[in-house]
Amino acid sequence: QDQLVESGGGSVQDGGSLRLSCVVSGYTISSICIGWFRQAPGREREGVALIDSVGRTTYRGSVQGRFTISRDSAKNTVFLQMDSLKPEDTAMYYCAAAIFYSREWRLEQEYNYWGQGTQVTVSS
Repeated sequence: QDQLVESGGGSVQDGGSLRLSCVVSGYTISSICIGWFRQAPGREREGVALIDSVGRTTYRGSVQGRFTISRDSAKNTVFLQMDSLKPEDTAMYYCAAAIFYSREWRLEQEYNYWGQGTQVTVSS
C-alpha cells in the first residue's frame, strides 16, 4: 500500500525551529521524488521544497536558506528542517510523492500520493 505519513508539526515562536518527517511506504524514496507543500487558510497549496530520486534539492524562494529538505534511505523517510520560522510560515504542511520528476515540481497535479498533513503554527 502506497502511503505517506507526516509528523513533527507544532506551535513555535517567531524565529523557532521544527523538523517535519515524512515516512514513505510502498516506494523506495531513492526511486521517486518527494515534495513538501503547505496550505494556509484561504490560500492555495504551494510547493515548498523537493528532493528528487538522486538527492538533488530545490526550494521556493521564500524558504531558501531557512528550510532544508533531506532524506534517510535506511528509514525511507524525508525530512524538512525549518529554521528561522516566521508567522507567514504558518500552514498545514503536506508531503507528496511523484513517481516521475517534473520541472513543474510546485504543482499539485505532478504528484501521485499525498500524506494527511501536519499543522505548523508560528506566533509573533
